[in-house]
Amino acid sequence: VQLQASGGGLVQAGGSLRLSCAASELTFNRYAMAWFRQAPGKDREFVAATTRTGDSTGYADSVNGRFTISRDNDKNTMTLQMNSLKPKDTAVYYCAAKYGMSWYGKPSLYDYWGQGTLVTVSS
Repeated sequence: VQLQASGGGLVQAGGSLRLSCAASELTFNRYAMAWFRQAPGKDREFVAATTRTGDSTGYADSVNGRFTISRDNDKNTMTLQMNSLKPKDTAVYYCAAKYGMSWYGKPSLYDYWGQGTLVTVSS
């Protein structure tokens, strides 16, 4: 199983980035998917998630209204559109897969992880 996260980079505050997660060797539509992030010296935290069908999503309060998660089960991909970025959004962003319909905000419940992509937001 491989989850490949991409799309990170350096952006000014107020800007946008679009992260992607490509899954392989995985029956993608059997997994709920999520994005987490980890800033230096901090624990990994939940960002956004979607059920395996994509009909329900959830967001951390800190990103609600600014970020949008989506998935394409035909292409085995998930995206995170990030708008109105703030310096506090700076972190390594990870995609994760959890077998089953529902998503959860607890990292330990996820079965597979991508390698992470760095997002840096300058002030």
